[in-house]
Amino acid sequence: MVTPQSPFTITQAIGWAQAHGLDRLDAQLLVSHALGRGESDRAWLLAHDTDALPEAALARLQNCVHRRTTGEPLAYITGHKEFYGLDLTVDSRVLVPRPDTETLVDWALEVLTSTPGTEGSDLTAPLKTRVIDLGTGSGAIALALKHARPSLQVSAVDFSADALTVARSNAERMKLDVAFSQGSWLDGVSGHFDAIVSNPPYIAAADQHLAALTHEPLQALASGNDGLDDIRAIIRQAPQRLSSGGWLLLEHGYDQAATVRALLTTAGLKNAQSRRDLAGIERCSGARLPIT
Repeated sequence: MVTPQSPFTITQAIGWAQAHGLDRLDAQLLVSHALGRGESDRAWLLAHDTDALPEAALARLQNCVHRRTTGEPLAYITGHKEFYGLDLTVDSRVLVPRPDTETLVDWALEVLTSTPGTEGSDLTAPLKTRVIDLGTGSGAIALALKHARPSLQVSAVDFSADALTVARSNAERMKLDVAFSQGSWLDGVSGHFDAIVSNPPYIAAADQHLAALTHEPLQALASGNDGLDDIRAIIRQAPQRLSSGGWLLLEHGYDQAATVRALLTTAGLKNAQSRRDLAGIERCSGARLPIT
């Protein structure tokens, strides 16, 4: 990698990063990061395009571009990722939250808005309030739910102590009250929930796409020969922890919807269905415990 020499303007720095294989957006974001500015400061970059970068910023930019060209996610380099309107701190201890997962949050908020009873017709019944996020990682789903609906009682579980450290830090910084605990899915979890949500590992262990994800924690990505081991475990445990009429909502792979719906139905859950992400892919599937 050719080292840029000072003086080097912002425009030249962006062009230099692009010349090393970055797209323009990544180049702009890394220049902004090297200057100590936020990801929303692209307008500032344009207004100061002829400003010279300080030598320290130039050195930071070179390091950032090297990391990005080796495949490291942009969010790990900047330390931040926007998800559902929240600015999450992320690093290599957790998966980078994806926009696709916002589909799961939307669906969870929808089912938690309805009241118990057939077709949500009992308007005098209490609102659903208890929800648990399994495999919370950075806390993205749990924190998005709590931020959008402060009245919810939100719990979150992760097997990784490192991931929980990141999630708790995000919750404390945002002043969002989420109860975090360490565990494997619903093992050791007590009580009943109006919704159980999860974005578990769902990539087959031998999937060739894993080769491009070496910077992210493997245990949060792969799940057995067909990618469904963890989803099966959650579906097996969930009926005992759902309230009457409660929903289990799962994110999964682009080609797994039909299989997940069948697993949900076999487990005795009703109304199995799927939701599509912004790309039109069936990204999430869910079903509910029968109302008693």
